[in-house]
Amino acid sequence: MSESSPEAYPAKSQLSEKLNLKTKLAYGAGDLGPAFTANITAFFLLVFFTNVAGISPGLAGTILLIGKIWDAINDPIVGVLSDRTTSRWGRRLPWLFWGAIPFGFFYVLQWVIPQFSTDPTAQRWSLFWYYVIISIFMNAFYTVVNLPYTALTAEITQDYNERTSLTSFRFAFSIGGSILSVVLAQIVFASIPDPRQQYFVLAIAIGILAVSPLYWCVWGVRDRVIALEAHRRDRYSEESLPYLQQLKIVFSNRPFLYVIGIYLFSWLSVQVTAAIIPYFVVNVMGLSDTAVPTVIIAVQGTALLMLFVWSYISERIGKKAVYFMGMSLWIIAQIGLFFLQPGQLTLMYVLAVMAGFGVSTAYLVPWSMMPDVIELDELRTGQRREGIFYGFMVLLQKFGLAFGLFLLGVILEWSGFQESVPGQAIPIQPESALQAIRFAIAPVPTLCLILGLVLAYFYPITREVHAQILLQLKERDRGNS
Repeated sequence: MSESSPEAYPAKSQLSEKLNLKTKLAYGAGDLGPAFTANITAFFLLVFFTNVAGISPGLAGTILLIGKIWDAINDPIVGVLSDRTTSRWGRRLPWLFWGAIPFGFFYVLQWVIPQFSTDPTAQRWSLFWYYVIISIFMNAFYTVVNLPYTALTAEITQDYNERTSLTSFRFAFSIGGSILSVVLAQIVFASIPDPRQQYFVLAIAIGILAVSPLYWCVWGVRDRVIALEAHRRDRYSEESLPYLQQLKIVFSNRPFLYVIGIYLFSWLSVQVTAAIIPYFVVNVMGLSDTAVPTVIIAVQGTALLMLFVWSYISERIGKKAVYFMGMSLWIIAQIGLFFLQPGQLTLMYVLAVMAGFGVSTAYLVPWSMMPDVIELDELRTGQRREGIFYGFMVLLQKFGLAFGLFLLGVILEWSGFQESVPGQAIPIQPESALQAIRFAIAPVPTLCLILGLVLAYFYPITREVHAQILLQLKERDRGNS
């Protein structure tokens, strides 16, 4: 059989072919479960700890810090193990299949408030250790399903624009799931007066909704993954480099360092803003708890609508230009929030919509850059290590996020923020606490966004550079054949 024969590289041609709608929908659905849980966690877990469970902001921030640090540590472990997994369904899908149910189970336990003692101090510390332990298990299974899922992007297609399209479908489901989770929260909050019951019922609903789409993803992309698995085994050596040597290769990839920096600063802005929004809406703007989901929907709804718009624009002017456009609008919105006063509700929602323009690029651009970085590593080393790259990207992001949320809790405590006593009304906060909330919602995210813009400006892999990388990979494959 000649090299030019179509049958010579059947799987290779599949790597670059256009993906059908069924595959894109199934792949996108895989991010619904993590989106449901991560969104409710980001917006409500800190306020749940302080205003419902009665834990001080400092202890609440410490719980989040410990959970995120463990979450970051287990990312490269799962990444390496999934790289080495051998099965008929490829390297990633078995992790999603077996991890989905434990993931949902431990998520629900995170929102339970057990009664350990009648003594307030003993109860507070018992709850602290309970949430630390549950957080460790929940974050471990979150990684088990989420990290192998994210690594699928680079395995399903090598086409530059198809990857951006695939990422758009992924984050359409992600943002759509985020919106649905907030709508569900609004319904639950309006229907159930007791805050403890509110969060428990919401957790059960979210836990159930989080598990099912993971199985949709597994079954929907299974045939394509199986078809390409034999090609991957033939093309790449299964020998694994020592862990420290893998680290050296990962961190010697200069574009990778830019991507993790861009993602770190973008996502840190998203998460810090998400965590402080409930406090800002209730304590600074003087609105009720039921207004919080509405503000969140304004941000996430805009981000969902803009996701495909940015994807379309990206195909014409490139990822970096799209990132600059979105981030510029977001920075203006964050600055506006700092000066927002109670009663300016229309302006608040206008700023929320503007922020949504930027949030969508924070979802889309860094993740669509990652497969390009992986192919540069493949060109240099002859190996595919999606798991290790995605693992360390998320590891560094989570270390930064863990520190940011911990610092947020400490700032609130130092500012004199008063946590709630279970069963009693939310206390009125001192002026120092209100200023701390304003500081957390504007200057901190704005600084992170500016740093992300600087890194994006110097990111070296353009559309033309990526085309050269793929051309060299193709020529090397033909030479080896």
